[in-house]
Amino acid sequence: MLALSIACTAAAVAWAYLVAAHGGFWRTSQRLPRVAAGPRAWPDVVTVVPARNEAAMLPVTLPTLLGQDYPGALTVLVVDDGSTDGTGEVAARIAAAAARPLRVIPGVPPPAGERWAGKVWAMAQGLSAAGAPDYVLFTDADIGWEAPDTLRRLVAAAEGDDRDLVSQMALLRAAAGWERVVVPAFVYFFAQLYPFRRVNVPGSRTAAAAGGCMLVRREVLDKAGGLAPIRGALIDDVALGRLIKSQRGRTWLGLSRQVVSVRPYPGLASLWQMVARSAYTQLRYSPAVLAGTLLGLLFLYVLPPAGAITGLAGVLAGGDGAAAVTLGAGLAGWALMSLSYLPMLRLYRLSPLRAPGLPLIALLYAAMTADSARRHCAGRGAEWRGRTNLR
Repeated sequence: MLALSIACTAAAVAWAYLVAAHGGFWRTSQRLPRVAAGPRAWPDVVTVVPARNEAAMLPVTLPTLLGQDYPGALTVLVVDDGSTDGTGEVAARIAAAAARPLRVIPGVPPPAGERWAGKVWAMAQGLSAAGAPDYVLFTDADIGWEAPDTLRRLVAAAEGDDRDLVSQMALLRAAAGWERVVVPAFVYFFAQLYPFRRVNVPGSRTAAAAGGCMLVRREVLDKAGGLAPIRGALIDDVALGRLIKSQRGRTWLGLSRQVVSVRPYPGLASLWQMVARSAYTQLRYSPAVLAGTLLGLLFLYVLPPAGAITGLAGVLAGGDGAAAVTLGAGLAGWALMSLSYLPMLRLYRLSPLRAPGLPLIALLYAAMTADSARRHCAGRGAEWRGRTNLR
């Protein structure tokens, strides 16, 4: 019991640090500002939408993108990356009825001898066809633009604060039972890895972006070598954020309720795939980092409630002071953890009563992460829309 009390105290101290000094990762206050007026001359924007077997998504999402009330020139490029479900034909039909320019770019294989991650190669083809706009907006085929002024606000934020990359984490779908369990925690853990406020500090070492909505200044991207430096990146958004910051670019990452993902994850299997496809990649395929991550999840998320329950049992059985310390430290760590999860639950409009269940969700994520490593060892690593690893 003495060893457990020391461990629980250490976990409670760790949570106190995370809540007080880890970049405010648990807060959801990083949002695009409302701007009264934009630039005098609105810059040209070309949007690149990589699409592989997205025939069901495009009729829902493309009209919301084409319907943006952006005052400047806006062109949409859909890169049909070898789809087999008629994605290109669906996009062409939408283009025929669109008020703004929409072009369908048939995807081709990368040059011989070059190995690209599937999605990044699709993005690169769109970038090559984009011409020379002031900004390129990379978005996904499942991203809907709920408010017509979203793009206007993105560009105004980039121009007004001299940001080279402005990115918003899309509000993921959380309608089904398992979505409500897994999705808010997915964003919460991402923010813990990459605290948004630190990402937004010019010159800080923390760099990231959210792939569903990345507005990047074309001049800065060209200066960085385009997308070639991250050609093998299986987590393209974080890689792009690091690339722009490596050029001393100014970046911004925040949350949104106007940029939404409409892709459904009706069961645990589809959500498991979403996490497991890239978790081991995030750990740089390192068994040591994997072991440290799993131990860290157990220490931070599982130890406090386990200590609280064990300590309570010891106190009720008339145990010594170590049992009381274990109970108090376990409850303190569990309470801090739960309180830190409340803003994310509020963002997703879910009951705060879900917060104490975060340790169980962390266990589920630990299993997904371990399975991601198993898949990599079995030769079934990260993939994008059915394409495995690099091309």
